[in-house]
Amino acid sequence: MRHLLTVSDLDRGTATELLDEAERFEQALLGREVHKLPTLRGRTVMTVFYENSTRTRVSFEVAGKWMSADVINVSASSSSVSKGESLRDTALTLHAAGADALIVRHPASGAAHQIARWMDAWAQSVGRSGPAVINAGDGTHEHPTQALLDALTLRQRLGDIEGKRVVIVGDILHSRVARSNVFLLNTLGAEVVLVAPRTLLPVGVDAWPARIAHALDAELPGADAVLMLRVQAERMNGGFFPSAREYSINYGLSERRLALLDEHAAVLHPGPMLRGMEIASPVADSAQSAILQQVTNGVHMRMAVLFRLLVGTQEAVA
Repeated sequence: MRHLLTVSDLDRGTATELLDEAERFEQALLGREVHKLPTLRGRTVMTVFYENSTRTRVSFEVAGKWMSADVINVSASSSSVSKGESLRDTALTLHAAGADALIVRHPASGAAHQIARWMDAWAQSVGRSGPAVINAGDGTHEHPTQALLDALTLRQRLGDIEGKRVVIVGDILHSRVARSNVFLLNTLGAEVVLVAPRTLLPVGVDAWPARIAHALDAELPGADAVLMLRVQAERMNGGFFPSAREYSINYGLSERRLALLDEHAAVLHPGPMLRGMEIASPVADSAQSAILQQVTNGVHMRMAVLFRLLVGTQEAVA
């Protein structure tokens, strides 16, 4: 792997190896008073975020630091981007400053791919390797490490992903999390059901490897997991549903709906949650909720991705 830009970069074997690697990192850190491994000592990891983030940015930073990398955070609002610097010049500047990995979040779909092309073109022109590029979310396109950590959480909760039915609910139209999860879970052998109002489904969704439904109550019995999505109001220009109350009535995961699930079923949410609209607080805090487990897994999963891209597959993690 040179970069991680989309879950389409991952076949089933590679995805499974990354899940296994994440669990090895988790085991390697158990019992350590100081969470430090020497695996990326001397490497420089830079996060470049053009959008706000808590979970993704923090987990990448923690992952890098726990592997002894030097981690530098670059925020668009406090960088030369605010003075008009182009994305290309920013990326090349960070590379010239010594980045071994660029972790990019950007509101434009395809931004991470474009940066990877610039880095590869530079590397080819000088005959040296450039930094690895990791897509930490690009517009409404993809968020591959989120899908990986969700898969890891499901595997831990359910024992396996093969043959399990996962229901993804909410704002599919604007969700890079939904797109990445659909394709990765399909690769790993799960059955995926998308539940949303017709106004929140993207053009071409019928071609995705998932079944489309609109009635949430009918899909919950027998489901092995439910992944609730954030309603991305910042990407909406117009009325996609009548009101927050009506959305909650039709698509919110209430205590009544939680009771429709089997006891083993897991509840996930990529965060941040809109409690009371997308998910009821008692549900988010219930024993079936794996939301905080997702956050913990995010660190281990991103350790595995950084390790794979910067070191390889054969080194020991301890």
